[in-house]
Amino acid sequence: MFKRRIAAVAAAGLLASTLAACGGGDSGSDAKTLTYWASNQSISLDKDAEILKPELAKFEKQTGIKVKFEVVPWSDLLNRLLAAATSGQGPDVVNIGNTWSASLQATDAFVPFDDATIEKVGGKSRFVPSALAAAGAEGKPPTAVPIYSLAYSLYYNKKMFADAGIAKPPATWEELVADGKKLSKGGKWGLAQEGAHISAHSHHAFTFSQQYGGEWFDKSGKPTFGTPQNAQAIKRYVDFLAADKITNPGNAEYAQNESVNDFANGKAAMLLWQAAGNQLALHGMKPEQWGVAPVPFPATAPAGGKKVNSMVAGINIAIFKHSKNQEGALDFVKFMTSDEEQIALNKAYGSLPSVTTVSDDPAFSGPEQKVIAETLATTAAPLPQVPEESQYETLVGNVMNDLFAEAAKGKSPSVADIEKKLKTAEEQVK
Repeated sequence: MFKRRIAAVAAAGLLASTLAACGGGDSGSDAKTLTYWASNQSISLDKDAEILKPELAKFEKQTGIKVKFEVVPWSDLLNRLLAAATSGQGPDVVNIGNTWSASLQATDAFVPFDDATIEKVGGKSRFVPSALAAAGAEGKPPTAVPIYSLAYSLYYNKKMFADAGIAKPPATWEELVADGKKLSKGGKWGLAQEGAHISAHSHHAFTFSQQYGGEWFDKSGKPTFGTPQNAQAIKRYVDFLAADKITNPGNAEYAQNESVNDFANGKAAMLLWQAAGNQLALHGMKPEQWGVAPVPFPATAPAGGKKVNSMVAGINIAIFKHSKNQEGALDFVKFMTSDEEQIALNKAYGSLPSVTTVSDDPAFSGPEQKVIAETLATTAAPLPQVPEESQYETLVGNVMNDLFAEAAKGKSPSVADIEKKLKTAEEQVK
């Protein structure tokens, strides 16, 4: 049924552009070669390649297996994965956003990490339980194993805060708006947002919905998009630009990483991001110039609101069933989740390891990592692990793209208008 739904989505145009991009595929690997799609984790695709090349060279030296890799931008990755899943042509090993796990699992295109398979990469007990829980639907073998663990945090410019007479980072959205108005002057803005970033939209929509008492799917997996709670949650996020005017209207056109640029260049004083520290350093920002705090909550929790301020974010690594070198692919997954590589890669990206054996390494004891770890341990929640989750990301993300485009024109959407748009998106899932 899921494959038929994906075909319908493709017919509607959501996959059309990327089906062609996959072309004849990359599945011609032999025992001495693997192909790998890596996700964009750093400041640019080139920087990711720079980080990964020496690590993959280590794997080749150890095993004799050469890894041909491509860093795929987030704007393309999901559609390319779905196209490869339905065509049976593509790479051997891939990175996937952990929110897509159940959707990709439902295609039956990936090697399941059942008990015997996961033992080959170290066993279940090796992985952080919350990270492994976001690797597939409950009650089924994971469709991947975690490689990077992340959560959203609030980053703030210390000098801009001091100059505005703000003594500490905001703990509530009301405080964030009040601070943002003090900071939005002289061509500077209080908050940097990315109004054209579909994946980030779906993450914020989930978190704000949890805070406002909403859900995107009920317990049976049925979509529940068009509710007043979800509409109010999205309005709160869009209104930072539309009504509060603490975000530059030009941010409505921002896609991936552009808000980080504005924050690092002093154009905006606050940023909601996952493990921004290493990217800020690459932009030339010194650690003492910025602070990090948990994502805020409403001052008064709405009815049914939950104390959730991030989704359980992270990246998983998976193997396609069509791989002609599954044993080599398993060796590669074991290598990428080894202690040495978990330290090297997560240190390079500022994320946290997804294995339990290196959590006390000094590389992960800084203020930023402590905030991320505390959030993951206490106030983060996983997005619903249902097959339709990837459709939620695309459909709700596009609704929010449209709302930001209107916000840039000075229009603050009503709850009723957002609810109507969400109901239309919900019907597309059905």
